Amino acid sequence: MSGKGKGGRGKAGKKSGSGAKSRSAKAGLQFPVGRIARYLKKGRYAKRVGSGAPVYLAAVLEYLVAEILELAGNAARDHKKTRIIPRHIQLAVRNDEELNKFLAGVTLAS
Repeated sequence: MSGKGKGGRGKAGKKSGSGAKSRSAKAGLQFPVGRIARYLKKGRYAKRVGSGAPVYLAAVLEYLVAEILELAGNAARDHKKTRIIPRHIQLAVRNDEELNKFLAGVTLAS
């Protein structure tokens, strides 16, 4: 046996014909739509949560993270580093007008 437990296939070994497809995959997202839906329900922000709300929120969060990581990666490259550290995120956010305004009251650790 390969030492991976029950079968050792993992996510990569799924057959193409298997029917189950996550809501994240259906929406073409990396962020977990199901988990966000669970958090929205568990948080009691409203009595009911529409089916499109967690998909939309996941897409918005994914976009924001991608935007910040892009700018932080540029900041890391400018400092000749291959790893993003909190300081690079701080520089990225504070040098971007819209992100700085959006995260004005946020303290970023560094």
